[in-house]
Amino acid sequence: MFKNIWGHLMAVKSERTREMLASVALGMFREIGFEKTTMRAIANEAGVSVGNAYYYFASKDDLVLELYEQVQNEHAAHASHTIEGLEGFGDRLKAVLHAGVDVMAPYHGFGGDFISTAIRPSSPVNPFGDQSAPAREASLALFHAVVKGASPALPEKLRNDLPELLWLAYMGTTLFWVHDTSENQQRTRRLIDGLVPLIAKGISLAKIPGVNRIFDDVLNLARSIRA
Repeated sequence: MFKNIWGHLMAVKSERTREMLASVALGMFREIGFEKTTMRAIANEAGVSVGNAYYYFASKDDLVLELYEQVQNEHAAHASHTIEGLEGFGDRLKAVLHAGVDVMAPYHGFGGDFISTAIRPSSPVNPFGDQSAPAREASLALFHAVVKGASPALPEKLRNDLPELLWLAYMGTTLFWVHDTSENQQRTRRLIDGLVPLIAKGISLAKIPGVNRIFDDVLNLARSIRA
């Protein structure tokens, strides 16, 4: 019994140390930038040894992954609240995209560093990589919720593949947001407000004979590159 209690206490302490390192690192990323932040500086600020810091996070990239997962989880929680009571597909999608901008707002100054880290295929933050799978799945689940809860229901042929296409659109919106220097990134807000109705109108065409063949081509392309 004593061993179990001791093991539990050590696990709690370990998790608190990990959380503290992540919190310190993310604060330093925002304040002095990614390049100037070193693992030694993070360890010193957190009051742990450098070796201990590397035990929890092998590199700064792993700390960026921690931020990515944190943001996606916050987005999921915030968006789930904002789409409550919304039925229209466009309203639901717009709410989720705006929720993403809300959650990312405190990290805008760090956005460029995040993109430069994520763009490397070998980076743990690569949004298409294996290590970022939990964050990606959390984000995809949001767009599944957008599609599943929409009323009137979307065409059946789109329901399985559309969430991933919407997630890709969200990735593109995020890239635009990173480079958006307007006050409070209002250009990104306008992009969302203008883009969503276009997506909704495009989807409404899926029921028209002849036009729906175009959707078949798009879906087949998406499936082919997913494999």
